[in-house]
Amino acid sequence: MSRWFVILAGLFLVGTAFSISSASSPRAGTPETELKGAFRRSENNGWTFVHLQGTPHEIGFQNGYLLAPEIADTLKVTILEQTHESKKDWQFFRDAAQNMMWPHIEAEYREELQGITDGVNAHGVGMKIDLWDVVALNAAEEWEYYVKEYDRAHGIKATASLGVPEHCSAFVATGSYTKDGKVVIAHNNWTNYLDGERWTIIFDIVPAKGSRMLMDGLPGVIHSADDFVLNSAGIIITETTIGHFSGYDPAGIPEFVRARKAAQYSASIDDFARIMKEGNNGGYANTWLIADIGKNEIGQLELGLKNVTLERKKDGYFVGSNFPINEKLIREETDFNPHDMSESANARHVRWEQLMAENKGKIDLSAAQRFLADHYDTFENKEDADERTLDGHIDLSPRGDEPWQPPFGMAGAVQNKVADASLAAEMSFSAAAGHACGKDFKAAEHVRAHPEFAWQKDLQRDMNAHAWTTFSVAK
Repeated sequence: MSRWFVILAGLFLVGTAFSISSASSPRAGTPETELKGAFRRSENNGWTFVHLQGTPHEIGFQNGYLLAPEIADTLKVTILEQTHESKKDWQFFRDAAQNMMWPHIEAEYREELQGITDGVNAHGVGMKIDLWDVVALNAAEEWEYYVKEYDRAHGIKATASLGVPEHCSAFVATGSYTKDGKVVIAHNNWTNYLDGERWTIIFDIVPAKGSRMLMDGLPGVIHSADDFVLNSAGIIITETTIGHFSGYDPAGIPEFVRARKAAQYSASIDDFARIMKEGNNGGYANTWLIADIGKNEIGQLELGLKNVTLERKKDGYFVGSNFPINEKLIREETDFNPHDMSESANARHVRWEQLMAENKGKIDLSAAQRFLADHYDTFENKEDADERTLDGHIDLSPRGDEPWQPPFGMAGAVQNKVADASLAAEMSFSAAAGHACGKDFKAAEHVRAHPEFAWQKDLQRDMNAHAWTTFSVAK
């Protein structure tokens, strides 16, 4: 407890100094100058494509200005979810963003975050959004880690379920497992439908330094956050969270900063691992799947706080469904039971192994798309869309909220992405908004059946399934 007091007190002083000095960062110009070369396209099968380019501040301003209404809407969702689940007010997260996170964010990304703030406010959205709102929004995926550790360190009894939920199903394969012997990679994002209905931005980012990036993401974020990103150096990145994980270092670099930096500056699997490990804070602890299409090599980085393991292959596959791998990590950093085959992560792991074996030598884009729509429950040994299937439908599970505590009961796979070496070489990937199986989620109908989620109804909306669509960087 005393260690946290010292750290937070020190960070408050450092953060104050940095916030004062940040006044010297680039100031917003006119929308005309800041927006030069940037644009957004009308919705395409549920997605909005946004092209951003220039200096960090310009890229941020473009993000903020072009997506201002969506950012305001997403911020409302984030505030609702974070305060409802943690029983803490939004100021708690704003303060942590300023005093705990800001001192560990390097200048390039400070400027971009400030640019987002400036862009939103230049556009006007009927509400004042400041820098700490934007930083807290970007950190949304790591707050549950921070809050759990904060409460533990301060002797606060948790007033809500703060277990890290299981997110995402993914694989990467190459060599003898794929149809052409080259990389194929796929990922679906599991999250609350409240978030997922909004997780529909395709970002094409051309920074002044580093590689060009094509990624999915939420409005107003500087990283993908779920994650699926490819860059012009031939690196493709995705992940699944490590289930039942605990641990957070407030003196580390926020995960969203490291993830964005790794996407922008990695030209190899080693680059990615180095950037993600440097300043690792344990926030949003993931098993990362990486591909280097130039070397036709794939990697798996299991990034805990205390335990980090990197593997690589030029022939084979890696799969992810939120199961931890390293026995020491399982023992020291999780309360995960690897022997419970009714556990979603384990059931989906079994299904991935089945699909890899059954499709060896045949895996291509269409197979990857089919995998992400899979409804086979290996615990029940039958087709049954639920929390144990690769295309997660937690809302359809007969087990209700166990172990999925609110708000996770209205959740599942919300969107999907696949790429192969050929698409990635052209800076392209294929994406499907909503469930890959084609099933729509109807919000009002579900809230009527589950009144315990009535707290979401004002912001909850339908999540319809859309066709697979290929997106490429702007020419």
